[in-house]
Amino acid sequence: MQKTNYNFWKSFRESCKRVWKAMKEELQMILNDWGFIIVFFGATLFYPLLYPMIYRNETIRNMPVTIVDESQTFLSRDLTRRIDASPDLEVVASFPNLEEAAKAFRRQNVHGVIYIEKDYEKKINRNEQAFVSIYCDMSSFLYYRAMMLGANFAILDAGNDIKLQRLNQLGVTGKTAEIVASPFEHEANILYNKPMGFASFLLPAILILIIHQTLFFGLTIVNGSACEEGRLYNDIFAHLNGSTYEKLLGKVLFYFLFYITVVCYILLIIPKIFNLPHIGKSIDVILFMIPFLLAAIFFSLTIASFIKNRETGLVVFLFSTIVLLFLSGFSWPMSNISRFWRTFGMLFPTTYGIQGYIKINSMSADLSQVKFEYIALWIQVIVYSLTAVVFRRFNYERYAKTNKSASNVIVEM
Repeated sequence: MQKTNYNFWKSFRESCKRVWKAMKEELQMILNDWGFIIVFFGATLFYPLLYPMIYRNETIRNMPVTIVDESQTFLSRDLTRRIDASPDLEVVASFPNLEEAAKAFRRQNVHGVIYIEKDYEKKINRNEQAFVSIYCDMSSFLYYRAMMLGANFAILDAGNDIKLQRLNQLGVTGKTAEIVASPFEHEANILYNKPMGFASFLLPAILILIIHQTLFFGLTIVNGSACEEGRLYNDIFAHLNGSTYEKLLGKVLFYFLFYITVVCYILLIIPKIFNLPHIGKSIDVILFMIPFLLAAIFFSLTIASFIKNRETGLVVFLFSTIVLLFLSGFSWPMSNISRFWRTFGMLFPTTYGIQGYIKINSMSADLSQVKFEYIALWIQVIVYSLTAVVFRRFNYERYAKTNKSASNVIVEM
């Protein structure tokens, strides 16, 4: 019995040594290749800084617009002042007709045109409905948002004052007039993104994608480089010596430990530096990222089994990034995505990773409230760990059989 225990602990220590050796080999390989250094250190360090810097303004303020005021009356000038006072718009020019305004619009001097008809005040004084036309630059959705918010709020505010004036003329004054003009009050409560900023909406998803894609790209070019440089022989010998799993475990542990520090930097520090949403508990974020990282590592190792050169990894990385971003369901409601694409998106760790992280980080959910995503990621860990092992063994055996020199080694052993 003692001898059995001794053999077990001896075997366990030997396995740990092989795992540790695999981790050191992985680190040494990365440090000896500038391509790997750029991906694993450069991209993870600078990408999370670059995106928040680009979108730091969150939203458009004082967007330049022009007014075509054919009415030239007190009420039309009052509306112009209200529009200019909006934080979203700035009236930078006034033109006598739409043709002149269109020239400025085509030169991109302004991003919107507001047209006030000639009989604007006359219709209001006759208790008729007046019209204000809004022409908006749709080359960017943010232009449209700023134009519609600024112009509509100014028009609604002017319309409310006109209602009060008409009620006063009918003898309804004071608080009664205000109630009749606005029979109910509404209070806008903007949840999770109070400034309605583009960065607060986009960057939580982008940060998760950076973690996944740098890991995916790095592991695919690592495997591609191993095939190109003949380093796959080392893995074949490890397979023949019965240390396949130790080498795979060492690789997984190395990237997991490295990327858990990356997660702390990207998901805990970057949001605070750039004042992005970060109302969730840090411990919930870390606990949720554990299965996400493991799923991403095993998923990347599974795909890397089919990558035979570095260039292929780059092509797959570029093709998959936008696809994964839209399949995650952060920019378009999942309920409006077809069943096929929802099912297809379930194959990728980013789908659940982005949804769960946004709920925790931006909506203050705890781990129990993202149970569906959390369990789904652990299921992916199990499935992709099995596929990674199966395809790895298959590649070793096929490579050993088809390569003549490797076959000679097998025979000698």
